[in-house]
Amino acid sequence: MKMKYLFYPLWSFVVAASPAPCHTRSEKPPAFILAGDSTTAVQAANGGGWGNGFLSFLRDGAWGVNKGHNGATTVSFVKGGDWATVKGYVDSKKAEGYEVYVTIQFGHNDQKPAANISLEQYKTNLENLALDIKSRGGTPLLVTPLTRRSFTSEHNASDSLHNERLYTIAAADATATTYLDLNKYSLEYVNAIGNTSAQNYDLNGYGADMTHLNSYGSVVFGRLVADLLLQKEKGLEKYFTPNETLSYDLQHGIAA
Repeated sequence: MKMKYLFYPLWSFVVAASPAPCHTRSEKPPAFILAGDSTTAVQAANGGGWGNGFLSFLRDGAWGVNKGHNGATTVSFVKGGDWATVKGYVDSKKAEGYEVYVTIQFGHNDQKPAANISLEQYKTNLENLALDIKSRGGTPLLVTPLTRRSFTSEHNASDSLHNERLYTIAAADATATTYLDLNKYSLEYVNAIGNTSAQNYDLNGYGADMTHLNSYGSVVFGRLVADLLLQKEKGLEKYFTPNETLSYDLQHGIAA
């Protein structure tokens, strides 16, 4: 299909539309704590997301940990103790002299009827998580949920997390929190490369799991998160190993 830019020509719009201005950070090294569901989590038999791929790009004293939890919602992540663990990391890493960032990405399980979480409650929960991190001196980053790779035709993936995306952005707006629009740009990317190529990122083999990511899929979409972050948080570039080829492929809708 015709090559097109997916998001870099839109960066000026993306940055302008963000509810929080681009930040120019201090000289402290960053610590990244990744909070979310299985589409953030470490690769395992029944889950795996972009988190480890994102962390693989860190360098020069940057630190990170992936606390994504398979099956988690904005409610269970708190009730089950994961959020307390995240807050513990925020406190300890700040005490060690890091500039602390917490990515917060949910939605895949919150939208399931069994969770009994309305979109308004989902938004409120995200707001509370973001404000909690701010109260501890950290920087929350609300991340719209990674797209699923279920297609109705070769270049038309289902936009099944559309509402969760909008409510995540609304939560960011309500709390003046930076957001990374992973849902929008991951959906545009898989639509550009098509179903056949997108299933190469499936956990447990080609076509086996159209939600979770294998190890290479984690690198691809982890790079996307890193590139989105670096447009919002100025001064972090030196803490990320560049991958010009992968970033180019993501920008141009080329299967990586």
